[in-house]
Amino acid sequence: MIAPALLCVALAIAGWALGFSSGVLRIDAAQAQSAQPNPLEQARTAVETLINRLRGRDMPAGIEKANGNIEATQVDVAAKYPGRLVTLTVDEGDEVTAGQVVATLSSPDTEAQLRSAQAQVLKEKKSLAEAVARIAQRKTDLDFTRTDYDRGKALIKDAYISQQMLDLRRSKFEVAEAAYVAANAQRDEAEAAIKAVEADVERLQVMLVDLVLVSPRSGRVQYRLARTGEMVAAEQRILTILDLKDVYLTIYLPWEVVGKLTLGDEARVIADPIPQYVIPATISYVATDPQFTPKSVETAEERHKMIFRVKLQGDPAVLDKYYRFVKTGIRGLGFVRTDPKIPWPNELAVKLPQ
Repeated sequence: MIAPALLCVALAIAGWALGFSSGVLRIDAAQAQSAQPNPLEQARTAVETLINRLRGRDMPAGIEKANGNIEATQVDVAAKYPGRLVTLTVDEGDEVTAGQVVATLSSPDTEAQLRSAQAQVLKEKKSLAEAVARIAQRKTDLDFTRTDYDRGKALIKDAYISQQMLDLRRSKFEVAEAAYVAANAQRDEAEAAIKAVEADVERLQVMLVDLVLVSPRSGRVQYRLARTGEMVAAEQRILTILDLKDVYLTIYLPWEVVGKLTLGDEARVIADPIPQYVIPATISYVATDPQFTPKSVETAEERHKMIFRVKLQGDPAVLDKYYRFVKTGIRGLGFVRTDPKIPWPNELAVKLPQ
């Protein structure tokens, strides 16, 4: 009886050992599989290593680097005249094109003034017509009295009429002449009044046109500063738009570097969120005044503290193609050359998304 029992125990131990061994093998296989490198993780690590190396390493002679912020030109859409905001067709984050209608305002007072001015134009034109008719009448009276006076001057020579009669004819002629001159003056006054009122109509029409707000540039809506139905004042901002085709990196460089830079020279930009890409740029601006230092610098040590603002303008062709992916306010690295003849190192060769 003992032998069969021992046999059963032996078999149980053997089965447990085999199961444990297979479990260990499965665990080892899983660990080995998890230990295999992930391609995405490898790529991310490589990019981080590259950017950290670019941040920390010394650049080749003639190439300088600096941190900065990526920015874009901002333009405001503002109300030129007061009114109520009737429609606002865009929201924050929306893309707009130059000339696109983004909002409309209503001004009942301006519309009423326009109708009044248009009615005044009709009234002044009626006055002009009356003045022209009056001129024709005065011209007829003038011609008649002039002829009568001329005839009287011929008759008085032969004593056919008295001097008193001639004086009366001359008086009528002079009165008719004055009336004719006055009628012409009234016509000129009516014409001037029409021009003034028509100018007022044009002014009011322009005001109504300006109540339709359009985007001055193509870009992305950064801020919406008013809501539909609100009353807005003159020159109040409604929207702020980023021109994503006018993007630049602002960096600060010491005076000894700035003195060797040339406007229009090539530069490179690497944005922190996408360090795997190298973006072409040009030097578009170098400040004439230093920042972070006194205006009057006398000692050599203080002169080394002079730092100047430099703008690295994004390539227009690149921005035109990738402007939808542009993000502003992020950090980045800017690279410039103190000598345009110095070649860019391989890690700063232009690399863009495909």
